[in-house]
Amino acid sequence: MTVNINQNPEQIARDKIDEMLREAGWLVQSKKKVNLSAGKGVAVREYQTDVGPADYVLFVDRKPVGIIEAKREDEGHRLTVVEEQAVNYANAKLKYLNNDPLPFVYESTGTITRFTDYRDPKPRGRNVFSFHKPETIAEWLKKGQPLRERLLSMPALDETGLRPAQIVAVNNLEHSFKKNRPKALIQMATGAGKTFTAATFVYRLLKHANAKRILFLVDTKNLGEQAEQEFMTFQPNDDNRKFTELYNVQRLSSSYIASDSQVCISTIQRLYSILKGEELDESAELDNPNENSWLQNKMAKNKAVPVEYTPKVPIEQFDFIVIDEAHRSIYNLWKQVLDYFDAFLIGLTATPDKRTFGFFNENVVSQYTYEESVTDGVNVPYDVYTIETDISQNGAMIESGWFVDRRDKLTRKKRWQQEDEDTDYKRNDLDKKVVNPSQIRNIIREYKKALKTTIYPNRIDENGEYEVPKTLVFAKTDSHADDIIKIIREEFDEGNDFCKKVTYKIEEDPKSVLNRFRNSYYPRIAVTVDMIATGTDVKPLEVLLFMRDVKSINYFEQMKGRGTRTINSDSLQLVTKTAKTKTHFVIVDAVGATKSKKTDSRPLERQKSVPMKDLLGAITMGHADEDLFLSLANRLIRLEKQITEKEKDKLLEFSGGKNLKQITKELITAFDQDDIDTKAQLAIDKIPIEDRTPAVIEHSRNEAQEQLILEASKTFNGELNDYLDNVRKQHEQIIDSVNIDTVTKSEWETTSVDKATEIVKDFTAYLEANKDEIKALSIFYNQPYNRRDITFKMIKDVMEKLQLEKPLLAPDYVWDAYTQLEDVKSKQPKDELTALVSLIRRACGIDSELRAYDKTIENNFKTWIFKQNAGQHNRFTTAQLDWLRMIKDHVVSSYHIEIDDLDYTPFDAKGGKGKMHQLFGNQMNEIINELNEVLAA
Repeated sequence: MTVNINQNPEQIARDKIDEMLREAGWLVQSKKKVNLSAGKGVAVREYQTDVGPADYVLFVDRKPVGIIEAKREDEGHRLTVVEEQAVNYANAKLKYLNNDPLPFVYESTGTITRFTDYRDPKPRGRNVFSFHKPETIAEWLKKGQPLRERLLSMPALDETGLRPAQIVAVNNLEHSFKKNRPKALIQMATGAGKTFTAATFVYRLLKHANAKRILFLVDTKNLGEQAEQEFMTFQPNDDNRKFTELYNVQRLSSSYIASDSQVCISTIQRLYSILKGEELDESAELDNPNENSWLQNKMAKNKAVPVEYTPKVPIEQFDFIVIDEAHRSIYNLWKQVLDYFDAFLIGLTATPDKRTFGFFNENVVSQYTYEESVTDGVNVPYDVYTIETDISQNGAMIESGWFVDRRDKLTRKKRWQQEDEDTDYKRNDLDKKVVNPSQIRNIIREYKKALKTTIYPNRIDENGEYEVPKTLVFAKTDSHADDIIKIIREEFDEGNDFCKKVTYKIEEDPKSVLNRFRNSYYPRIAVTVDMIATGTDVKPLEVLLFMRDVKSINYFEQMKGRGTRTINSDSLQLVTKTAKTKTHFVIVDAVGATKSKKTDSRPLERQKSVPMKDLLGAITMGHADEDLFLSLANRLIRLEKQITEKEKDKLLEFSGGKNLKQITKELITAFDQDDIDTKAQLAIDKIPIEDRTPAVIEHSRNEAQEQLILEASKTFNGELNDYLDNVRKQHEQIIDSVNIDTVTKSEWETTSVDKATEIVKDFTAYLEANKDEIKALSIFYNQPYNRRDITFKMIKDVMEKLQLEKPLLAPDYVWDAYTQLEDVKSKQPKDELTALVSLIRRACGIDSELRAYDKTIENNFKTWIFKQNAGQHNRFTTAQLDWLRMIKDHVVSSYHIEIDDLDYTPFDAKGGKGKMHQLFGNQMNEIINELNEVLAA
């Protein structure tokens, strides 16, 4: 907007307000030229009321609906003070009209605008980016009750199928809405069902509060696809149709927002580009924008391009905005996207930081931490197993004169070369500058060994083969992932299906591979760089192997979250046959990721140079900044001198036929004043001389520059960016096959040992606390001579009470804790109840070490038979021994035998009570009592 320097502040403010009204679809008229039929919405200046002239009166469909109280810009801080003045005009009688009070009231300086809907139960003013459209106001009036009043009459939540934490979150959120709190934060542990919770309250807002449209905002395409999937599968309690049969869900893949969509799913970067009137390449949605250091630097220097009013996406486009993973991309540059909309904001996150609490006005409606979710049995806990190797810790030296392979990073082609100088590489150079296959191999080999001996030792299938638990490996780069996959297949002696790469860049459909990893037997191991670090459910996962470090605490928590998901035993056994239950998962840390220093969020780039990837990403996302264009141009000038002719030809495939010199020239031209003037002059020459005002010339210059910027930036796309980013990196990696690595450490982390001690202590304390209440425990502790009377039902009662009150103390998990603290020679019994008996016997001191109870019974039986036969010279016949073995087998599974049990399987098929009496005569009862006592000893 062009400002006349002779205008006073009031006139400047009025001109800005006029412009804002026109953009929002209002016709602005003076009181002397009123024509209320000229359009749907008319704003009349200086309209006379019985308390004086109102700055603007708003008419919709010829009826007065609201007023605007205009103030000059330097009175922005006083807008709340002028509310009373504005209300007086709204309540006044308009000249010529016998009107009721007008409900919609704005106070504006043209820079700051506040709005109050006086139909609300407790009308409260709020800042808005601009004015609402006349069509919107007509729709509000037609609906009758305003949204904030409709929120007050939401029916009680049907809690069926919801977890306690989800019930708390939905109820507290709706209470926050009723209090007209504009922002609310739900903190919920990864794996506790955040998106399901969101689908629940979104459904209720659409159905019971008649919300028009709700935005579900994410920061990567992957999370958007998952949210869409969640809505597609969500079925409300009060309807037998799926959510998507009841409401239209649209995941935005362009700038088009369907008028009939009730739920929109979008990345924040796509929404930003829509508000700037630009299309966005889908490649810009693959990475979390919060990881882009160029953008972070720009935001720190307050050089973010501001959004402007966009008529096709008005401020009232959404009634509610749900911000998924709200700890990440909602600050600085992105905050203005949220400030644009007149909507309630609901944040969902597992890992908030200080900024998150501040942004949401400290209105945390529910907090459900990972620790609480573990205690409730919603998520599983984890243990840490550390593998360290000499080269992982210290690097190594490649001496001059050695012959080594050098590998091209892009083509993977190798060449054999004699080194002419020493190369001393550190741990941080690994898998970037230098690849040491022995280092990767020793980690994988040690992982395989530790799996079988320590981590999950009881995974032998019916063929006697070890079954590898579902494992996710985090790699540094695509090339690192390829090296890991090759070595895993070799070391585990398996084929291609056993271990797969899951990243955005694989040839195979990544979703298909991920789906197989989640639901099928193969692959057993997946290696990823980017794709499933966050927000992807793979419930059967039991191991996370870290072969890359992470500095961001939030990102690390998200990565850990991949393993926390619970899964029922039947579903787990569909993909991992030898797994009984998922009681925990294991982080295998091969890079010190669990110990390295973490920060609240990604720090700003400390070195002068911003990564090329970030510059390319910023341009693809539509940023037009002189620093950005010139920085990238300088990089490309240097790159042009480095790359081969073959690589230059390859580049043309991705750039639409433009070579690097042409691309660079376009980047520089976009901000070169001479070039801009030359292009502008072509347009100016077509304008009559008398119309060439300074404003027109300035407009031509701006248009010329916009065209040049567009021409330069539209060259960049995902494929070109990927190529430029990779081709510019050091072309070759040294393959150090000479320095052979050795494992220096392979053990449970000390914290895990401490945790194991705590688990055993908790288990023992729980048994102690309940020893007088639970019959079986009472016998074990207080009447050990009565152990023969313990029945299957008694043990089941202990298990049920334990599952209800202490789900964390599952027998599998307590058994694993014991194995970390003492040399447990017995394998864990396959049956959970048998394992529980073994643990109770160890905890209360009957056994001095943890022994599998089924093996204890077997040993006690052998000892008893030996004594019987030794003392009475083969006391039992072969037929009697077979019967006694049947009794022993029954006690192994049922812990006790009664005379009446002989009438049931397997005894009934062999003749039951009659047969035993025939075999043992009057000794029958004595034998049964003796075996009950001896076997339970």
